[in-house]
Order: sequence, then structure tokens, then C-alpha cells
Amino acid sequence: MSALRTDLGEAVAAAFAAEGVDASTVRVTASDRPDLADFQSNAALALAKITKANPRELAGRVAARLEGDARLAAVEVAGPGFINLKVADAALAARAAEVAGDAERAGAEAVAGPRRVVIDFAGPNVAKPMHVGHLRSSIIGESLKRLFRFRGDTVWGDAHFGDWGFQMGLLITALTEEGRADAYLAEAGPHPSESPVTLEDLERLYPAAAARAKEEPEFRDRARKATAALQAGHTGYRALWAHFVAVSRTALEREFSALGVTFDLWNGESDADPLIPDMVADLKARGLAEFDQGAWIIRVTEEGEKRELAPLLLVSSEGSAMYGTTDLATILQRRREQDFDLVLYCVDARQGDHFEQVFRAAYKAGYAVPGQLEHAANGTMNGPDGKPFKTRAGGVLKLHDLITMATDKARERLREAHLGEDASAEEFEAIAHKVAVAALKFADLSNARTTSYVFDLDRFTSFEGKTGPYLLYQAVRIKSLLRKAADQGAAPGPIAVAEPAERDLALTLDAFEQAVDDAYAKRAPHVVAEHAYRLAQSFSKFYAACPVLAPGHEATRGSRLALSAAALRQLETALDLLGIDVPERM
Repeated sequence: MSALRTDLGEAVAAAFAAEGVDASTVRVTASDRPDLADFQSNAALALAKITKANPRELAGRVAARLEGDARLAAVEVAGPGFINLKVADAALAARAAEVAGDAERAGAEAVAGPRRVVIDFAGPNVAKPMHVGHLRSSIIGESLKRLFRFRGDTVWGDAHFGDWGFQMGLLITALTEEGRADAYLAEAGPHPSESPVTLEDLERLYPAAAARAKEEPEFRDRARKATAALQAGHTGYRALWAHFVAVSRTALEREFSALGVTFDLWNGESDADPLIPDMVADLKARGLAEFDQGAWIIRVTEEGEKRELAPLLLVSSEGSAMYGTTDLATILQRRREQDFDLVLYCVDARQGDHFEQVFRAAYKAGYAVPGQLEHAANGTMNGPDGKPFKTRAGGVLKLHDLITMATDKARERLREAHLGEDASAEEFEAIAHKVAVAALKFADLSNARTTSYVFDLDRFTSFEGKTGPYLLYQAVRIKSLLRKAADQGAAPGPIAVAEPAERDLALTLDAFEQAVDDAYAKRAPHVVAEHAYRLAQSFSKFYAACPVLAPGHEATRGSRLALSAAALRQLETALDLLGIDVPERM
């Protein structure tokens, strides 16, 4: 099932090829002037320069070859050589019927060659509550996971849990000082199965311990020794660490669940740690690791490059494996366990140099080939001052508090619009939560991944304009229309396209395949978000211009019901790719 744009692009390319020119670069795009045409091709201008032909004459010859195509109502040459294509009503109706009949994919194709893909996103940490800084990575990563899976890839979403390193030693030392780790200080077990700490304990202990480590060398040294003992296998510390991880993960899963974010893997830094000694030994043996000023490094700058990239620090002068070492070992682990074709890292753009170092080291080591590791960098969510969002007091806002704020505002918006008034209290809360999540996710995903945006809760939660709540409202309105039709005994029928608003809706339905393809190729969920918004607008215009349930011709009513059902299915599919759930009613 191909989109009209794709099919017509192939037809135009064949017509150019028949004129004896290289048609490999020929493309068809949506028309810049929808009042004049549905699609256009500007290829004649570029190809005429290469072949030294008159562009308008070349375009005219190509247009003449297309005139007999039954899918086209008109082919015209405009300006210096633009080819304008107007699709026949019958072809639009046939394509809309294909979309309407595609219950699983709503008109979008799967990839011809599916891949094995790991998407590394969110990056939560033990003992650290999630904050707004985790929001973009979580939302973008979840959307890309859904998008790649929708296209047919085998996908693993990995939280890449921060569960190893110095913060563990800080927690062990702080808990020991409070006399609450006595049962874990000895190597001999058994050790208690019930956690000695709660999430609140961890959230209190970690910041205080981190602050002390900066000011008190003696405390910092004890924490370092505890970290070393933990990583060396101290069984009591390992048992205590397991409690830290379990308590933190339970809380994190609650926050992720509230956002509709899930993971296939919760692999942590600790999972890659056992691979590090043999990996480092192998890198040394192969001459890829170099001893420099007491440390072991991997040089990653290529000869002739103008910008010198710092080497990857593999083992510090103190003998410790570093952050980059763990990331390199994680790539090795993923090669062995997932045998990936691609790993996407959905992480803040400010980590760009770090990932470039790690990727180059992985390529040198043979853990991946160039192109298999990709930093899908994202901008930040900013406050009105243009800087990463903070609370009014200047602190970092917890993600749980942000979701609560959005849900409170969603309740307010629903009541202002007199929506959900017939729902039970429980259903109203569920609707408010979905509106809140839609507001947060669409606000994020409607922006290009690499750009930053300003957080504006009042605007994001509006039921008007380019917002998540507006899209939910449009989807719910179509659901209500289809329920009303069913109550009247009316059912979707064969699709016919005649009115301008019907044509516009059919063309918008056709564009979903291209939107999904572009979003997939560019790792750009905002392209799907833009399509969802255009589809909602197109349906709204159709609904206003073309009465669906008006008494009269049954064939017209059946056609418009089928178009409405197709619009709903595609809108829900697009929103699902964004991680947005649609309520049944409001």
C-alpha cells in the first residue's frame, strides 16, 4: 500500500527517464499552492541545467507523457518549468478507502529491511528523584521506540539505570554513620531481605552526603573505600546496594508509568561492570589503549582533523574505570546480547563530545561499525528566562511535581470547558490525567528534537490551538460522532470524494505514510506531531463543510462516516506513536 505521493513520484520519474535524462533525483512534493494543484515536481529546472535543455520544454514533454494517467485529473506546466499535478477524485477515494481498510497501520508501510535497534533513554539514577531534566529524553525516547517498532524493527528500550559508582559509596557511608547499616558491614550473611531504607531516606541521604564529600576529605575517602569494596564484591555492601536499587526502581517505575513510558531492559551500569577487566586487558593487548601520564587512554582524533577531540580516559591514574569505560563496556554488552544494527542514545545535546569519544573508541575496538551508534541529541525544556527550567525558588523541579501541576491545570481546563461533566469522579480523574500527559508530551514532541523550547503550562493545556488537549478533543469528537451514527443505525460505506473538504481530508490521510517515513529517517517525532495536528484541522474543516449525519443520501452519509472513521484511526495511531492515549469521551 503506497502513498499517492510515492506512486506519482515513480510515474514522474519514469516520464523523465523516457526523455533520456537521469531520473534518480526526481521527487514529487506536496504543492506550495494547494489552490492550483495537489502535488508538484520541480525536477525539470535542475535536470535542464545538466542536459542544457529548456526547462519549460522538458517539463512540457514530461507532462505530455503523464496526461493519460488515470490517477490524474490534470497535469500542467507553470512558470519556468514546474509540473503541477491534480489528483483525480476517484484516485483519492481509492486511496482513502485503502487507509480506511488498514486497521493495523492506518495507511503507513513497514520498512523493507527491519533492523535490531537498542534505544537508550531516560537515564534515571539510584537515590535521585527524576526531575524535569529527564523529561525530554524520556518522552522522545519512548516516541522513537514506538515509531521504530511501528516501522517493523525489533526494538529494545533500555533505561540504562545509573546504579553504580561513587554515589553508592556515599549512601553506604551515610547509612553506616546513622547506625542503620550494621547488618551489612560484615561479609558473612545472611543479610536482611527487608530494605533498611525508604525512597524518602535515599532522597534525604544522597544530597547531604554529596555535599559533605565536597567539604570533608575524610568522609569522601571513606565513601571511596566503600565504593571500591562494593565493586570488589563485598557481599554485605552488595546486599545493601540491591536494596537501594530496588527501592529506587519501584519509585521510578511509578513516575514512568504516569508518563506512559516503559522499558524492555533495566540494565544498569553495574551490568556492564563485570566486562570491564577483560575488555581493558584486550584493548591493551591489541595496542588500542595507550599509557599516558599514569592513565590508560584511547586516542580518538583522526589524522588531519582540524578539531582535536580529547582521548577517551579508559583507566584513571588511580586505577579506576571511568564513565566512558562503562559506556564502552555497555556497547560490548549490547553487541553480545542484542547483536544490534543500531543503538540510539536519546540524551541531552550537551553530552555530544562524550558520545563522540565513546563511539569512536567502539569503532576502533570493533564493537560496532560507523553508523551503528547514534546520539539522537535533544535540546532543553526552558523557563521564561531561556535557561533550563527551575522552580520559583531556583531549584530543580521533580518530575512527579510537574505531572501533578499539569494534572491540576487539566482539571481546571476541563471544568472551564464544561467537559467531562457526565463522567464519574474516577473517570474524570482518568481523563484529567490523559489531558495532562497529552499536554506535556505534545508540547515537547511538536518541537524539533534538537531545539529547546519554553515551558508554558497555561498554553500547553489549552483546548484551542496547537496543543495535545486540542488533539484529544478532536479525536473524542469523532468518537462521539461515530457512536451517534451507530445509535441511528448508520454505518460507513464506500468512499466517494467530491467536495473540497473531502479532497483535503483524503490528501491529508495519504500524507501519513510520508510523515512516518520522514520521522523514522530523521529520528524526528515532531513530524508525526505536525501530521496529527494537520489531520485534526483537516477533519474539523471537513466536519464543518460536509454534514455527516444530515438526513438525505445514504451513500454520501456512508462515505463521510468512512472518512471520519479513517481519520480517527489515523489520528489515534499518530498519537499513540507520540505516546499519547485518547480517552473515550470528555
